[in-house]
Amino acid sequence: MSKFALLFLMIFFGGILSALLLTPVASFLIYQIVYFLNPDIRWWSASIPGIRYSLISVLVMIFVLVTHYKNFSLVAPWKEQPVFKWMLILLVYHFIGLSFAVVPVVHERFSIDFAKLVIIMMIAYKIVHTEKALDACLWVYVVGATYIGYMAREVGRDGQGRVEGIGMVDTGGDSNFTAAAMVPALVVLMYLAWLGNKKTKLFAGFCGVFIANGVVLINSRGAFLGALVGSLFFLFYMIFSKYQREGQRATAILIILAALGSTIYVADDLFWSRMQTIKQVDDGDASGSHRIDFWLATFDVLKDHPLGVGIQGFVELSPNYLPAHYFEGRKIGKAVHSMWFQILAELGYVGLFLLIALLVSTFKLSKRTKNKLIKNGDYNTYFKILALEGALISFLVAGSFIDRARAEVLYWLILFIAIAANVYLFRGSRQQCPELSKNANLGIDKR
Repeated sequence: MSKFALLFLMIFFGGILSALLLTPVASFLIYQIVYFLNPDIRWWSASIPGIRYSLISVLVMIFVLVTHYKNFSLVAPWKEQPVFKWMLILLVYHFIGLSFAVVPVVHERFSIDFAKLVIIMMIAYKIVHTEKALDACLWVYVVGATYIGYMAREVGRDGQGRVEGIGMVDTGGDSNFTAAAMVPALVVLMYLAWLGNKKTKLFAGFCGVFIANGVVLINSRGAFLGALVGSLFFLFYMIFSKYQREGQRATAILIILAALGSTIYVADDLFWSRMQTIKQVDDGDASGSHRIDFWLATFDVLKDHPLGVGIQGFVELSPNYLPAHYFEGRKIGKAVHSMWFQILAELGYVGLFLLIALLVSTFKLSKRTKNKLIKNGDYNTYFKILALEGALISFLVAGSFIDRARAEVLYWLILFIAIAANVYLFRGSRQQCPELSKNANLGIDKR
């Protein structure tokens, strides 16, 4: 048995035991680890039992939820969270979409997968209900993205200058999907490194190098833009916010210089040549600007199918709405290449409205949380919420160029903001219950 396989088994079964005997949050941490390690496709998978690791972690999550449901409901009730209302409405509309889906078999399969994701997020919300638990989830996410960066370095680029087949459970090996899931971790790392001690800063720098190098090797233009926008969003607040810690602006400038220096160090000519194609809109093949044709075709599709065409429907019908040269040498159609136009094509204007409503609800929740933190003078945590916002923004930018409206990491980022609101906003206004003191093993803190 390889050392990597042995390490995975130790972490997996150790985490399961921890969830059952010590702290329920370990069940979601193990779920995150399995998501990133994706053991079924790794080279060391032959050395481990062929069992459904992700399913086992979810079953453990359900078990600990049922076991502690009464206590969890006291500290993390679903009814307080508007984001779950929009998630559930969007989920229901996915199943309504079966009535007009062009490829109903595919639409049904992906709708069921989406239902599983929403249920897992709602379970995780109850399990992860403390500040320390949220921080642990953020660190596991960062370490998971670091592992993908390590895999990108080990596998290297193929003949097309990309790194394929290293992704997570829901990416199908697509490099753009993988990179989009990695870039929010860079924004989170900025916050963790800024307020961490020396060991934390050193470890954050180690993780940041692997993640950044992985994004560079993958050569995803959308991911690069996402990382840039999300990072600048957070750094802008670090520099110009009136809520300042000693040396905060200097730290932000140092982060910028370090980011520029590391980017120059890890980026090669192939990366820069690919990034330069972003502005070459006259050459669609080089710049990806032909996506605009796909986006505009969505409106033509909706003229004939006002409610949408369901999941995979645009791919099926695209030869009827796009010029023939896009399909030379292809046996299948083209995807729309944008999460916004993806949901528009699949579920029409109603589906797009529901997705936007979910995101608007998330940012409103984040704003309320920030206002509460400012009122309490808790500026360190205020910047944590800004980092989570920046991370979500970075994914939304990257997702604007790929079909990721149901991406796992997208819903993780929404979940993290919802958890933060529960810990820092709702917990303070919720009447404390005597039962909480009896459940120290649940990790319930003053917040």
